[in-house]
Amino acid sequence: MEYQKIKFTNIEKSTFFPVLRQRVDQYFSNNNLCKSGGQKIIYKAFFMLSLYLIPYGMILSGYFANASMLGLTVIMGFGVAGVGMSVMHDAIHGSLATSNILNKFFGASIYLLGGNAYNWEVQHNRLHHTYTNIHEVDEDITGKFLLRLSYQEKQKYIHRFQHIYAFFLYSLMTLSFLWKDFKEISLFNRMSKSGMTKPFPKTELIRLILTKIAYVMFICVIPLYFTSLTFGQWLIGFLVMHGVAGMILSTVFQMAHVVEGVDQPMPSTSGSIENAWAVHQLQTTSNFAGKNRFLSWYIGGLDYQIEHHLFPSISHIHYDALSPIVRATAMEFGLDYNAKTGFTNALGSHVRMLRNMGTA
Repeated sequence: MEYQKIKFTNIEKSTFFPVLRQRVDQYFSNNNLCKSGGQKIIYKAFFMLSLYLIPYGMILSGYFANASMLGLTVIMGFGVAGVGMSVMHDAIHGSLATSNILNKFFGASIYLLGGNAYNWEVQHNRLHHTYTNIHEVDEDITGKFLLRLSYQEKQKYIHRFQHIYAFFLYSLMTLSFLWKDFKEISLFNRMSKSGMTKPFPKTELIRLILTKIAYVMFICVIPLYFTSLTFGQWLIGFLVMHGVAGMILSTVFQMAHVVEGVDQPMPSTSGSIENAWAVHQLQTTSNFAGKNRFLSWYIGGLDYQIEHHLFPSISHIHYDALSPIVRATAMEFGLDYNAKTGFTNALGSHVRMLRNMGTA
């Protein structure tokens, strides 16, 4: 398909964000705070990386029975998800640290997960964060295998059961990095004709191939060489690790945009969204922050998705404090602030959305 440049064109609603940004800046100024994560986030980054790498090292040691090693792959799965949400995500947004070197270093942790930093920056930072919930442009809701996450997606008979099987498919998210990153090359090249992206650079293609080879060596060749695991035993552990990580990551991401009360706007034939960008983010995003501080800490503040989409260059450790400011400003401008009361309510809303999209 041919892609068209999309523009946000509602001037009347454009006053909301400058007022909100001024208030957020005032908060940081009044409290003498830095918008990045600081030492607190660096300690957290090393913890999440340890949650992934220490069990990996323990498996290589060969001192554990097969059942114990399988348990270690579960912990690695939580580590993969933790690195993805709390380390790599902030770093590639440039909000983990004030230092670009540190952001690049921790952003490169995506290679340990089997992903690619350049692809993530384009697909997530530029496309998803700009054209949130817009069919064919936001890959988070478009073209998912056996899933209908967009009302503009063609409905199939099997979709009526998607609320039952969706979470199994979610578990394949990080596993799909192994081949999806190569598919992005042709997608970005097609989008580049509209100016939405740049053509896929040749240097990035070389980096993509080399880092995939390095990941296969790290996650497959080294364990099989240094341990007595059979290929079948390794494969079970590999799938368990990715299954746990994919389930966590996909569920958290989907509960922010595929829940009741969020919009999926369609551009006009001229490629216009009749809305201001910041208001578009409010209307296509939902929070599910509750009283579970540990959950919020572990998932990198992604339960505050509204704050994240409005201020992706601010570290997630500040979202809890910014939330009342964003909510109050939205109400002042007569805008909805879509927030589910906790994880279970958001999960239930997501399941209902899957059922509705499968039968509507």
